[in-house]
Amino acid sequence: MAGILKVDQVQSDSNLSFAIAGSNVAFMNATSLQMAGSNISLGGTNVFTSGKLVTAAQPTGAVLQVVYVPYPGNQTIATSTPTSVISGSITPTSATSKILVSAYFAVHRDGSGNVGYYWPTFLYKTTLGNVLYTLADAALYQAPADGFRQFYACDFLDSPATTSAVTYGITTTRGSSGSATFGQGGNLCLTMMEIAA
Repeated sequence: MAGILKVDQVQSDSNLSFAIAGSNVAFMNATSLQMAGSNISLGGTNVFTSGKLVTAAQPTGAVLQVVYVPYPGNQTIATSTPTSVISGSITPTSATSKILVSAYFAVHRDGSGNVGYYWPTFLYKTTLGNVLYTLADAALYQAPADGFRQFYACDFLDSPATTSAVTYGITTTRGSSGSATFGQGGNLCLTMMEIAA
């Protein structure tokens, strides 16, 4: 005969786990106000393992991890060889995850004269030649006797399809002459976020 049992409190001896239909289930520890139990499944999907939330159980769009690469110091570049000014790595927890890469930097050209200096700058993945996004593809102009600083930023959503470490970074090269400093005033950083898909 089916029925409904309504109670204000159910308690087991010494905070032992309850057994329902012969299977152990989670219980509340009244002392530490925690839910305990090695594995908890909902709708056939394991959502807790050893008391920790399983990342695969997160909804689409959830941020699974964040890797932030702080200001590494001023990076002065004076070469026509592609050079990385900042980079970092992230290891996806799932091959279906997306990686949202956010880059921000300032570039400064010292000197005098109304001269333009061409500094192509890119967001790259794994190798300097694997360009994902063009951040700066124009000349840096300066006023007479003044330095010139320009700011750039971008967000790029990548689909690496791997659970191996992936490296992202900013690369630049001198397109004409002179030198330029990236990151003056602390304006140089990189953020990588794993997004559940």
